[in-house]
Amino acid sequence: MTEQAALTGTAAPGAPRRAHSPAVSAARARRWGAFYYAEQVLRVMKGYGWTIVMYGVGQPVAYLFAMGVGLATLVDTRGAAGFGGVSYLAFIAPALLISAAVMAAANEFTFPVMDGFKWRRVYYGPHASPLTPEQIAAGQIIAVTVRFLLQSAIYFAVVALFGASPSGWGWLSVPVATLAGLSFGLPLMAYAASIKNDKGQFAMVMRFIVMPLFLFSGTFFPLETLPLGVRWVGWISPIWHGTELGRMATYGYQEPPAVTAVHLLFLVALAVAGWILTKRQFAKRMGS
Repeated sequence: MTEQAALTGTAAPGAPRRAHSPAVSAARARRWGAFYYAEQVLRVMKGYGWTIVMYGVGQPVAYLFAMGVGLATLVDTRGAAGFGGVSYLAFIAPALLISAAVMAAANEFTFPVMDGFKWRRVYYGPHASPLTPEQIAAGQIIAVTVRFLLQSAIYFAVVALFGASPSGWGWLSVPVATLAGLSFGLPLMAYAASIKNDKGQFAMVMRFIVMPLFLFSGTFFPLETLPLGVRWVGWISPIWHGTELGRMATYGYQEPPAVTAVHLLFLVALAVAGWILTKRQFAKRMGS
């Protein structure tokens, strides 16, 4: 085997296949370690794939049917003027899609991170290899991002079947939901990586952060119809910013371009800040 083949891990045609040398394996891990760890996380997720589908898709679909089909029969009788000229079903569908991604982020970036550092300490095995803490964190994020994309795509297909996405650009709500999930999840991941002992912090996050964001982010009614005392929750909520973008995609909701830019910048800024904090916290926690 030539020196180039040894470094790349390829062999000449017809040559017997052999295990990579430690040097080649280490070089590959340093280059592709994040994807290797993402593969491991995805294989673990596969073991409870039906749970992910039922929670990530089944629950919001139940909301969609109850609110969009049940309650909508009452709401739509008063006219669609209050919902951008569309049916109530079309109005809430993108909000539920975004909310599903954010709630999935609240699950994937809390207890699994705690598990990696404290309970089963699954991060430390890969860290004993050439994988860096940043690669381990990135691998988990890549795997969860794949979950967001698949979950959101399936849910959007259901939305389309309900006729709740009249625009041809509705598919853009899938990457928007993924971005919203990351913008909420990455700062939460950094926080989870800083926790040494579980004292109910994640339950508090679900009750006093996730649930208020879900209720007061213009999910079921336009944000401007809410009292000023709770309207500010929507302004700082990834769910609201993502929902506004999702409504633009699914049924052509109109708003000034500058406001659209603010929505995108807000979500991207949260995700980037969360990634920076996560990298630092993982490196600090693993001692490198």
